[in-house]
Amino acid sequence: QVQLVESGGGLVQTGGSLRLSCAASGRTFSSYAMGWFRQAPAKEREFVAAISRGGLHTRYRDSVKDRFTITRDNPESTVYLQMNSLKPEDTAVYYCAADLLAGAPSSSISDYDYWGQGTQVTVSS
Repeated sequence: QVQLVESGGGLVQTGGSLRLSCAASGRTFSSYAMGWFRQAPAKEREFVAAISRGGLHTRYRDSVKDRFTITRDNPESTVYLQMNSLKPEDTAVYYCAADLLAGAPSSSISDYDYWGQGTQVTVSS
């Protein structure tokens, strides 16, 4: 069992920045990959970024490359999503998720076993 708790969401203007955090507990954090997903109103949940168990490998959806950075602090059991140059289309509920079976970062929702409750990010134009 893994528990995930996100924080750091909020309201920001276009071009601003936010850093999301996701604190994990329940299993050895360094043994599994982590991902961030988001879901806007009336839209499907979509992949944002993922990071390998050791933090050396990452992957991003094309629309956030060069703006978002995913990192992890294994001793602190926390994964972060630094979001810069935010745009209104980034508005969504952001979820972190744990992929217990793989060490490599996956973009597939079905690969993830545990999810946080989500944190709202709103970017005003």
